[in-house]
Amino acid sequence: MALTESLDITLGSRLPAFSLEDAYGDVYTDSSLMGELGLLLIFTCNHCPYALAVWERLRRLAKIAYGLGINTAAINPNIHPDYPQDSPENMAKLIIEKNIPFPYLVDATQAVAKAYQAQCTPDIYLISAKMSLVYHGRIDDNWQDESSVKSHDLKGAILGLGNHKAVSRVQYPSMGCSIKWREK
Repeated sequence: MALTESLDITLGSRLPAFSLEDAYGDVYTDSSLMGELGLLLIFTCNHCPYALAVWERLRRLAKIAYGLGINTAAINPNIHPDYPQDSPENMAKLIIEKNIPFPYLVDATQAVAKAYQAQCTPDIYLISAKMSLVYHGRIDDNWQDESSVKSHDLKGAILGLGNHKAVSRVQYPSMGCSIKWREK
């Protein structure tokens, strides 16, 4: 497990369009996933302890976001022969096991992760309905112990976007396992 932080991407950057299948073969695009006010997009996987530790938080945040007109989707860029636990088949199992209520997409070529400059799992993007970056950072200040969290960074950003208020420009990077890039 190589600890990696998300990159500092300029807020307001326009993010690229994408089209990906989920673990069941259904196709989703950025526009089909977009809520009235935005999209919470999480690059994640099945095996990383950082990613596994926050699925429940992401489920709760997705529910809050949805109530504010912001949809949620997750993307797995770790489709790699050395990590069979991240396969689409195992993604389908995790969807059931974790009761994931939003699309969990397969980035089989890793092209979307590269286009978004994703680095780690989880790597979190809150995107406005105009496909501009509003938030790129951590969920909160304690991935290991939710009871010790003092700063709910992502929740604050969701509430800001959802209530048409400014989102703090002070954003701390997400951290997690490095994305398992394939050789070309």
